[in-house]
Amino acid sequence: MADIVIRRARVDDAEAFAITMSDPVVLPGLLQLPYNDAAEWRVRLADSLKPGEPRLLLVAELDGQVVGNGGLHPTSLQLRRRHAMGLGMAVNPSHWRRGVGRALMAAMLDWADNWAGVLRIELQVFTDNDAAIALYRSAGFVLEGTHRGFAMRNGVFADVHSMARLHPSPPSWG
Repeated sequence: MADIVIRRARVDDAEAFAITMSDPVVLPGLLQLPYNDAAEWRVRLADSLKPGEPRLLLVAELDGQVVGNGGLHPTSLQLRRRHAMGLGMAVNPSHWRRGVGRALMAAMLDWADNWAGVLRIELQVFTDNDAAIALYRSAGFVLEGTHRGFAMRNGVFADVHSMARLHPSPPSWG
């Protein structure tokens, strides 16, 4: 099997984002609305690349094909919450259980822990997404609570878990 390459997302990755994020198997596990197209993703990706933009958007490539994406996003514009970021990720179902999610997670955590001064990473995951929950737990995320009726999914209000990971060894003065 080829090596997974993790890199910063580019505007020309918009089509791959649209394909993965609108996949009928992937979409129900996301807190995204359907019908996002490549044009909308081009705008989002361009915005993420502006100087000083605090978001990180990454892609995972296998054999030159984008097969997954992950991002860290500020949770708030309030200065008192600048130490926290939200995490989201999606992997094309044809590449599930091949280490793509784990590779994206490792890269995002490295950036957060060693370069961006992030103390807390938060996420929400649907309570029935056992594979994602297992990945998050293996990366040090813990369950902080469950939100009932949090998001509409396929015409039904669904529950999510809130999970978070605190920096395992917060930086100190060198």
